[in-house]
Amino acid sequence: MQFVFIVLLDRKNLLCFGRLQACQTAGRSMGQQLNYSHLRYFYTVASEGSIVKASRLLHVSPQTISGQLKVFEDYLGVRLFDRQGRRLVMSDSGKQVYSYAEDIFALGAELQQSLRSQDAHQPFVFNVGVSDVIPKMLAVQILRHCFRLPGSTKLVCREGDFEALLSELALNNLDLILSDRTLTPGTPIRAYNHFLGECGLSFYAGSQAAHALREGFPRSLHQHPFLICGDKSNQKINLQSWFDQEQIYPTIIAEFDDSAMLKYFGKSGHGIFCTPSIIEEHVAQQYGVEVIGRTTQVVERFYAISPERKVKHPGVRLLVEAAQQIFADWPQ
Repeated sequence: MQFVFIVLLDRKNLLCFGRLQACQTAGRSMGQQLNYSHLRYFYTVASEGSIVKASRLLHVSPQTISGQLKVFEDYLGVRLFDRQGRRLVMSDSGKQVYSYAEDIFALGAELQQSLRSQDAHQPFVFNVGVSDVIPKMLAVQILRHCFRLPGSTKLVCREGDFEALLSELALNNLDLILSDRTLTPGTPIRAYNHFLGECGLSFYAGSQAAHALREGFPRSLHQHPFLICGDKSNQKINLQSWFDQEQIYPTIIAEFDDSAMLKYFGKSGHGIFCTPSIIEEHVAQQYGVEVIGRTTQVVERFYAISPERKVKHPGVRLLVEAAQQIFADWPQ
């Protein structure tokens, strides 16, 4: 379902195709309708920073997108992108058009969601992205609260790396992202960072080695086989900085992007591993390992990121408050 509409916004007075047509040259007729397909191509390329990446999302060839962008620029009478090396960077006019496009597509998605929510036979769809570095058990504890929403709710959960999820958020395909990092300043996505909570790290080993390693922790980690998370997680950098500070140098024998695989290797006795302390009880029970020590000098922080929209998704506030309560109730 596609919508072409005119919307009033307080911060911009009038958001409609006429404002975008102000970018045109004076000699072009003002009666021609803005092509929203062209606007979608531009918006996706601007969000992705690459025609090739945008083509994968839109399922069209890069040549098609390049051609349509040229038509759109000719129609508006402005240059939308500057090329810096292999990357496309928005021009000043491009940034102006992008700002309007964000509102147009966000409100279009909200209109469809609003219409679906009025249909008693249609479940209320809640699209959540979970960064692949978030512990699965923590995600489950947070996401299960979405079923407290009134009426029928359908949870659609997508897992991926942080950048890929941000792209989906920019395209209004997600209502919320759970992550271990915030949206950085300068990112061309209007969204809110919600702080959920923080905790230290717990360290685990198999039962045979746990007793000896527990004594003298954290010095007992020195030169002992260690399983560490991959580069996608903020934990790796913070953990290595703590090792340097304490002059502890474990023997890193394996690195994992998949946290579940890391735990299974730890369960098999291949080395020490760590997780956020908030899931300590679950890890010990699920994987049959023992806690050998904890530190609060390495802090894991968790966030929810939601898009800036005119109409707030009711599930966003519910999950943010539920997650904050989970951390508040946790006996640190």
